[in-house]
Amino acid sequence: MRPHATYQLIGDRSHQCDATATYTHNGARAYVLCDGIGSTDAVRDWTRAAARRLARAAALHADAETGLRAVYEAYAAEPDRQDNARYDLPAACAVVVVTAPGMPLTVAWCGDARAYVLTPRGTVRLTDDHNLRRVFQGSRNRITSCLGATETDAERKAQYGHPAIESVTRGAENCRLLLASDGAYEPLEDSARNLADYLTGTPSKAARDVASSAIAHAGTYADNATALVADFRTARTR
Repeated sequence: MRPHATYQLIGDRSHQCDATATYTHNGARAYVLCDGIGSTDAVRDWTRAAARRLARAAALHADAETGLRAVYEAYAAEPDRQDNARYDLPAACAVVVVTAPGMPLTVAWCGDARAYVLTPRGTVRLTDDHNLRRVFQGSRNRITSCLGATETDAERKAQYGHPAIESVTRGAENCRLLLASDGAYEPLEDSARNLADYLTGTPSKAARDVASSAIAHAGTYADNATALVADFRTARTR
């Protein structure tokens, strides 16, 4: 059985601007989900490239936060992004998880793409959304940090109360990971569905069930829905 799988549906959008990527280096494996902001050819292509770039950086560093910061800072340093009045350049919410031998899971994010782990008691969310719902009880559709932005941690914290990038660690032994775009988790959350109910079976089945059920419960408008499911198993020693 494959230890991870991704499933995507376009919903009612004109383009599929979610993207996932994985990369392995010296035993460290990175899992990435990016949710592009907007729906154009340029956003789609940029987001796919950004996901691959982020997965490689995170695996090479064997740490999610270090990899995400390296890529965030590289995009922020691009000359075209120095004009803060420009909003036409591609950007994306991003979440990255890295597992390495003998190390806990490292998780880092900017934006509102989420990471969960499935436990015997249900799902546990590892990330806190970067949007106005979190900071001002405002719109969940207004993002307060993303890949492609130029603000520093201090600047974001002064404005919104959280840094540009956040991170957590968690034990990796025998768990199932879910990375989800907002189009995958919000319809299920809004309809009070139990996310754990969709995370059964193989990773391929679970990813498909999450994304397809999200579209089914999306109501009048369905966003891009993407789910990446990965299983981590700790080898037994004698």
